[in-house]
Amino acid sequence: MTALEQLAKNLSRLPGIGPKSAARLSYHLIKTDKQFNIQLAQQIAAIQDIIFPCSICGSYTEVNPCPLCTDPNRDRSLLCIVEQPQDVITLVASGAYNGLFHVLGGSLSPLEGIGPDQLDFGGMMKRLETGSFSEVIIATNPTDEGDTTAMYIRHLLKKTNINVTRLASGLPVGGDLEYADRITLARSMRGRIKFE
Repeated sequence: MTALEQLAKNLSRLPGIGPKSAARLSYHLIKTDKQFNIQLAQQIAAIQDIIFPCSICGSYTEVNPCPLCTDPNRDRSLLCIVEQPQDVITLVASGAYNGLFHVLGGSLSPLEGIGPDQLDFGGMMKRLETGSFSEVIIATNPTDEGDTTAMYIRHLLKKTNINVTRLASGLPVGGDLEYADRITLARSMRGRIKFE
């Protein structure tokens, strides 16, 4: 295997990068400025030393605790439960939520051997016991695994006085009904709201 083929093979292991994209990236790296390649390689090599999970919420950060956990302007009565650190970035960027976060580190998936012990439910429960949260927002993905995880969280919080909500799911803004799949349409129908 040539060096170019090996580079393309390694790049194709990245999420969202197929063999053709990996080959295009490899050829681009050959043609680009050598200093750029050196800088990129150094950044990749050092990323896990610079960025790590926050000891409170589990989101990726360069300081501990993270800026979101220490921000006095965030609503400390709200806790949004997400699967992955990148979900935090997505929700913050939306500007629609100003509370705190807790990252589970994945979703329950018995078929893949991921049970409650592999996720940070213990940290979540500790935060809820020591904090003064009035609402937990479950923001797991709308998949079978995400739904299973959401039901497990609801079960864990059943005996608390905390209001438990789940992100709505359904049709995207600007989407057409004819292009929506059956599951999305069913979720939209079940999650319909009063129109006033």
